[in-house]
Amino acid sequence: MAQGSDRLIIGIDYGTDSVRCLVVGASDGKELATEVAPYKRWKAGKYSDPASNRFRQHPLDYIESLQAAVTGALAKLPKSAGGRVAAIGIDTTGSTPCAVDRSGTPLALTKGFEENPNAMFVLWKDHTAVKEAERVNSVSRGWGGTDFTKYAGGVYSSEWFWSKILHVLSEDPKVRARAFSWVEHCDWMPALLTGTTDPLTMKRSRCAAGHKALWHAEWGGLPPDEFLVRVDPRLRGLRERLYSESQTSDKSAGGLTGEWAKKLGLKAGIPVAVGAFDAHMGAVGGGITEKTLLKIMGTSTCDMMIADERSVGSKCIAGICGQVDGSIVPGMVGLEAGQSAFGDVYAWFRELLCWPLQAVAPSARGLPKAGIAALGSDVGSRLLDALAEAAEKIDPAQSSVIALDWLNGRRTPFADQTLKGAIAGLTLGSSAPRVYRALVEATAYGSRAIIEQFKAQGVGVSEIIAMGGVAKKGGFVMRVTADVLGMPIKVAASEQCVALGAGIFGAVAAGIYPSVREAQKKMASGYDAKYVPDRKRAALYNSLYKRYLDLGGRLEPFLRAL
Repeated sequence: MAQGSDRLIIGIDYGTDSVRCLVVGASDGKELATEVAPYKRWKAGKYSDPASNRFRQHPLDYIESLQAAVTGALAKLPKSAGGRVAAIGIDTTGSTPCAVDRSGTPLALTKGFEENPNAMFVLWKDHTAVKEAERVNSVSRGWGGTDFTKYAGGVYSSEWFWSKILHVLSEDPKVRARAFSWVEHCDWMPALLTGTTDPLTMKRSRCAAGHKALWHAEWGGLPPDEFLVRVDPRLRGLRERLYSESQTSDKSAGGLTGEWAKKLGLKAGIPVAVGAFDAHMGAVGGGITEKTLLKIMGTSTCDMMIADERSVGSKCIAGICGQVDGSIVPGMVGLEAGQSAFGDVYAWFRELLCWPLQAVAPSARGLPKAGIAALGSDVGSRLLDALAEAAEKIDPAQSSVIALDWLNGRRTPFADQTLKGAIAGLTLGSSAPRVYRALVEATAYGSRAIIEQFKAQGVGVSEIIAMGGVAKKGGFVMRVTADVLGMPIKVAASEQCVALGAGIFGAVAAGIYPSVREAQKKMASGYDAKYVPDRKRAALYNSLYKRYLDLGGRLEPFLRAL
């Protein structure tokens, strides 16, 4: 094994649309090479139906893109690089579970299920399980025993493990009959690379188990069969085919198999860290510390915090997405919150405005089709920048337009995926930039609601760090968000914080560092931007935020019923 600064670490980040491989130096976290590989089937629109909120991904996309990303990144380095890689860390989206057979093979990789969406990974943003989530909630609150949602913010979500499993079992008898067990994407990838896919012995992520599957040491792991059967008899016996223990991601899931070492151009036997979710590993890569709110701002947001167990104690923090010992930094309680849509809100508005270019322009008389297609592509790529430039000139005190950011439901405070978004206060003078500004303000208000919820539960926020695509590119969005929050926002310098976080865990699993804290000191990202709130606008937004809360309170029952 190469020594000291010669050692390299690979961080693998499975996102919604693609997988990213990042190669970093073990001694300093210096980013040496990266490669992104899109999911081919997902990109082609296969297996998903946005109209019904169904989003599924084929395991072959994960396998093929992994090989392409790792070999592509290593090809940018000297030929000796593969032999210098000391460990691999992996993060994925979540909760993204899949049905597997007795060997731990996803059903979509078995005969007869190759094209069945229910045999594939149910992506985090799949909201087909709203009714099943409500069933988990109603039984938890009324069955007379332990409320197993109490460490999950008190509300179970349709985005999570049990809801999605129950929905598939209810909808598809063939999958129900064939499925031996279920795995999270973040558990399956390390298991695949290390040849440890047996569902009964596979190392399961503390992060995924605690935040999405109601795992807690207080009741000996997952909820008991007695409770699960109350939720639905089709869950009978499943618990014993899952797991009772979970592992933090500073531990090794096993050594890289010879088969995968050959495919990836690496040494066999190097440790692969136990997996976790992208936001949690990204928080580590972004330099999270106690009382820091780390916001991963992309299509949605994940808002992460860590707290000393003594400061949290036995308190159940209501309205968030879970409090889990070791889910972010081992030895600390990880706290998760977030918004179901953030950048997706702006993307929706862009697509709304571009509709004429797609539906009307192609049949316009006297215009060549190639020119129309080029026009549509050009306008679509520049539209949000143009809207931001115009919206920034609008005085928020002079606009009557106000919006609710629940276009994909609400994750925090108090998850409710039945909610819908709204835009109010429109007049005949309401321009596209005014509506866009209202949408940006709405996402910022949603961020503030999360901070207010933490504070109301006794968790103080003294610093905000942002990372992700919106944080790096959305200057207007970030300025509005800082004004609404009334706090400075530091932006992590690295554009690869999530993969970097995965690499940090890989380095600890390999024994290069004794703890995540020590690895962070050497490898975590610094900061390259800071947004400071304007005092006058911050004072104005204090009153406008109350208007947002009032509108939400009045419309929530109506929007939920739509």
